Amino acid sequence: MKLSRTDILLMAFCTGLIVANIYYCQPLVILVAREFGLTESTAGKISYLTQAGYALGLFLIVPLGDMFERKKQILLITGLAVAALLLAGFSHSFFLLQVACVLIGASSIVPQLILPMAANLSSDEERGQTIGIIMSGLLIGILASRAVSGSIGFIWGWRSVYFMAAAICTLLLGLMARRFPVSKPSFQGTYGELMSSMWHYVKTQPVLREASLINFLAFAILSAFWTTMVLFLANPPFSFQTLQIGLFGIAGAAGALAAPLVGKLSGGKNPRKNLIIGLSLQLISILTFYFTGNHLFLFVIGIILIDIGQQAIHVTNQTRIYAILPEARNRLNTVFMSISFVGASVGSALGLWLWDKGQWPLFCLGSAIVIILNIIIYYVYNHKLQK
Repeated sequence: MKLSRTDILLMAFCTGLIVANIYYCQPLVILVAREFGLTESTAGKISYLTQAGYALGLFLIVPLGDMFERKKQILLITGLAVAALLLAGFSHSFFLLQVACVLIGASSIVPQLILPMAANLSSDEERGQTIGIIMSGLLIGILASRAVSGSIGFIWGWRSVYFMAAAICTLLLGLMARRFPVSKPSFQGTYGELMSSMWHYVKTQPVLREASLINFLAFAILSAFWTTMVLFLANPPFSFQTLQIGLFGIAGAAGALAAPLVGKLSGGKNPRKNLIIGLSLQLISILTFYFTGNHLFLFVIGIILIDIGQQAIHVTNQTRIYAILPEARNRLNTVFMSISFVGASVGSALGLWLWDKGQWPLFCLGSAIVIILNIIIYYVYNHKLQK
């Protein structure tokens, strides 16, 4: 079966709405802190716990896409996401909310089942562009989720955001059951053999190692920014409310426009050149943030640059790993995305720690060091891969 344009757009739509579950919590940190009588940094734990849950789900569940029929797996896990979102909405202790956030992350891995499905059903020539379009949906979902969450949380409270997300996922269940194609699994072994095969790929595939390591640090930077940004904007000189903070997610949606173009370029003879472009944009964005002061125009420019940079890095790396072993795309994607979201979780925790120690200037300095380290890794692998 070949994917039509409508199929690809539907997958992008579902991917964006489901991945949003992971990011709704970020603008809500201030509201959660107020309700449970916590510091903002403590309440910020829900951000990296959700990302840690996502990494756990990627590692334990996504590989099963090579072993079981993907459509059934997608529907089952989306149902679990509905339950986890309802648990968060009904949580009356911070501990229970943290548990719910881990479960929300673990059950929101459906986009990483949709992407290999789309890659398998695309031709070699169209694969990069297809991934780019679906990644546009994913990024729009990530960024729009913050604006939606901030607005709804400000008007109706943070619990209403989780109830809304549960309703959306319930509607998507019906849509995906009706329209998604059935896909045949390619792996015939046991779950233990499936999991051990991933370590074999890590040892034998240098492109997978490089892509995963670069993505680990790139996701750490992006996640550190979006987590710490909430605290930066909530304090003087801005002192913004949740509604205003959430709206900054719209600025980052400009990065989504770059995804199809990056996906198209990722199929060229030297896709790695997109990586250094993305890393450079991340570094420029951090420098912009450092000199922002109370100038919101510079801050918005920085948001646009950091998200375009992330798109260049992520879409390029994902297209490269899908080209390695078609029969093992779910397992390769598991290694790649698990490491990426461990990076996201570490980045959120690092951002909060830097904020506590030195507020925004130290956050910018620490982020710049991480990006420079990533650029060094890029050039080290550039030498290795050309041998």
